[in-house]
Amino acid sequence: MKGFLIGAGVIVLILAFVFMGGIGIYNGIVSKHENITAKWAQVENQLQRRADLIPNLVNTVKGYAAHEKTVLENITNARSQWGQAKTLNEKVAAAGAMDSALARLLLVVENYPDLKANQTFLALMDELSGTENRVAVERMRYNESVRDYNVTVRVFPANIIAGMFGYHPATEYFKAKDGAEAAPEVNF
Repeated sequence: MKGFLIGAGVIVLILAFVFMGGIGIYNGIVSKHENITAKWAQVENQLQRRADLIPNLVNTVKGYAAHEKTVLENITNARSQWGQAKTLNEKVAAAGAMDSALARLLLVVENYPDLKANQTFLALMDELSGTENRVAVERMRYNESVRDYNVTVRVFPANIIAGMFGYHPATEYFKAKDGAEAAPEVNF
């Protein structure tokens, strides 16, 4: 009888450790899933900051490059798309359109030496440059968070617990657009 009680106690102790380990794994999955949401919010904050800077930049450039209307309209449209985007995929697409429009604007700026010397323009470009760096850093942090979460929900034994509670790998990585590795061509 004494041996049975000791055996039952050991089994209960092992089950308690397994249960506590399962709780720890579940809490880790939840924490990493929430981290993805928080990192995405930081990406959105920086993209919104960029969108807020764009009207000032466009108005400054308009005074110098009035005949570059198409480029300025594309930037305005890209900013509008960002404001209207509701889903993650729409926001990623809108951010990509804004990236492309800003790249074309920078090509226009190269054709206007007086604009490049304007203090307002220089200050706005510094702000925009800083924001672009922040966007890149936040995108990288978001991707790292998604990768960390994906690894967690795919490895054993966390994959069992993740599956039991409906947690699946996330697929929303930021990726460079096709052709992004090629530098834009500047012709004078």
